[in-house]
Amino acid sequence: MLKIGMVGADSNHSLSFAVAINVEKIVRGARVTHLLGETAAQRTRTVAADGQIPHVVTKPQDLIGAVDAAVIAHRHPKFHLPAARPLLDAGLPLYIDKSICCRTFEARRFLARAAELGVPICSFGVVPLQPAFVALKKEVRKLGQIYAVVSTGPCDVKCRWGGVFFYGIHQVEMILGLLGHEVNHVQIARGKGKNHVATLAYKGSEVATINLIGDEGAGGAFFHLSVIGARGRIDQTIATMPYQESIYYSGIRAFVRTFRTGKSEATEESMLATVAVLEALEKSIAGKGRVVVSF
Repeated sequence: MLKIGMVGADSNHSLSFAVAINVEKIVRGARVTHLLGETAAQRTRTVAADGQIPHVVTKPQDLIGAVDAAVIAHRHPKFHLPAARPLLDAGLPLYIDKSICCRTFEARRFLARAAELGVPICSFGVVPLQPAFVALKKEVRKLGQIYAVVSTGPCDVKCRWGGVFFYGIHQVEMILGLLGHEVNHVQIARGKGKNHVATLAYKGSEVATINLIGDEGAGGAFFHLSVIGARGRIDQTIATMPYQESIYYSGIRAFVRTFRTGKSEATEESMLATVAVLEALEKSIAGKGRVVVSF
């Protein structure tokens, strides 16, 4: 039995992960056995009860020796690495929910330490793992050279759980999945209200536009992509919110596979590039205009 520890109970992801693994049993031979809530005690008790997690602990170190791997899933990514470091040093394989952190230099140091210790680490959001996006990536091959991607989705750049990091990561990950990681610079054009436009310029000729929709509802909280290439274009809706727990299944299977095999499709480059682009967008939102991406 693969015993998994969960750190962070405030995020809806924690409960969804636990229910899928412990109640719905979507992966064989795995169980979330320990939970560290860290903040609201009542929320922690609710997640433990509804997720059928038998043990509640009070600090990350309590997981060492009790579990085989850990999931770090706070709402705000700034809390991820402080909780993850003692577990990394203990050699526990880790899935760190989106995004791994908010600062590129911190991600670089953490991943270098993981490589030094030989500990499997993966971090990703689940939207690019959805069947609609996987199918889109296959169809995009028919377009030949890709010139541009236009992405639209929900994102409140002033969100208290990380601003553009909290939901902007989904659109950034999809764009990086389509165009690669070689982004040269980004820039935000602020709207008068809650809706803004980000542009990503690549080191080649590719460009991407991200419509960050902060208004309530966000058109059903959809994600939509338009991909323009040499042989035409493809338009595809990727996901519709509110999330059903089934949207997490592909992500859960992916991180459990990493726990068991030590291998992941999330590479050091993909994790660093995601944080670097989001950090650059955050700086641009703060009024710094065009920001060069470096990782």
